[in-house]
Amino acid sequence: MPRPDAPGPMLRRGPRPLAMHLLSATTSPPSASSSTGSSGASPGWNPASATPALPPGIDPAFIAGVAAYRRHPYRRAEPGPMSVLWSCGDMRVLDYGQPGGRPVLFVPSLINRGYILDLMPGRSMLRHLAAQGLRPLLLEWGWPGEDERRLDVGGYVQARLEPALADIADQCGQPVTVAGYCMGGLLALAAAQRRPDLVRALVLLATPWDFGAASPEAIRTLSRLLAPHAGMMALTGTLPIDALQTAFAAVDPASIIRKFRDFGALPQEDPRTALYVAMEDWLSDGVPLAAPVAIDCVRDWYGANLPMQGAWQVGGTEIQPQRLSLPTLVVVPARDRIVPPGSALPLAGLIPGATLLQVAGGHVGMVAGPRAEGLLWTPLTAWLQQHA
Repeated sequence: MPRPDAPGPMLRRGPRPLAMHLLSATTSPPSASSSTGSSGASPGWNPASATPALPPGIDPAFIAGVAAYRRHPYRRAEPGPMSVLWSCGDMRVLDYGQPGGRPVLFVPSLINRGYILDLMPGRSMLRHLAAQGLRPLLLEWGWPGEDERRLDVGGYVQARLEPALADIADQCGQPVTVAGYCMGGLLALAAAQRRPDLVRALVLLATPWDFGAASPEAIRTLSRLLAPHAGMMALTGTLPIDALQTAFAAVDPASIIRKFRDFGALPQEDPRTALYVAMEDWLSDGVPLAAPVAIDCVRDWYGANLPMQGAWQVGGTEIQPQRLSLPTLVVVPARDRIVPPGSALPLAGLIPGATLLQVAGGHVGMVAGPRAEGLLWTPLTAWLQQHA
């Protein structure tokens, strides 16, 4: 079959890990009988048949979608100079609001960059909140340096998040509302329980708690994640981002095939393509995970389900949501494939007086998708204006 697209410049590396996605799109191995035809020296050679062909097992619609994504002209414009409220190593707290606004610190996952909350013009939850009079602050974890590579999950809470909260609360002259996204929600919850003097209110966005609610395939895949990379973790002190991407993609590879097939079918001038590309670029722009954190996540969370058992500890403190006594909003996206609703929902029942907001969106779509303003930004703004 002819190539679905003429060759052109490839502007990006993703989707990551590319080799795994291409392998997933192979439905059957190529065979010798499926050759594109005679060589140019043969008497019956037809120049048209010399076009490079895809092996017969490769899904051409998927390849067309990947090629269209890699050549798309969209490039995220770097935001202008941002005020840095606090920093440590490569970690920074960026100030999106005005000094008089009520501070809300957003804590993303350790493996994804926080700019999904400030993705592109018109798709920025942080700038939306700032326009409503709040003072959004974004914690960008950055690349784990020598000190960070020694930290486990509890170390990130004690040596990074809590000092940041203390300094920000001092600068703002008041406790801070903390909003944790995905894995960042567990860190935010732990800090809120350990340092209630620093935290006014808590927002948990797609935060896992019952890791037993993940699919058996996801648990098996993640439980096998560490062994093949033990040597790399010992050498570099981190678990590579492509290893993490492979594990998450392996849980539902068909969804990745579908989304690129759908993207390839869109006219490239369609305004929806820029948002799709922006999200996919963000997914490919992750950072490695400190090896002790990776071990905690795989062994203690997905393996032993310590959070749900009430046995997860940070600095000797058992982190138990039922001990919290502050306004809390638990946001659960109904179509989340990364954090199944069954994993996040228990927090709404465990935290006394928590407000539950269930949204008809996915893990990323609820914060930056085309319907994010109605699904999440507006109700989140209303809740923060009342409780922050």
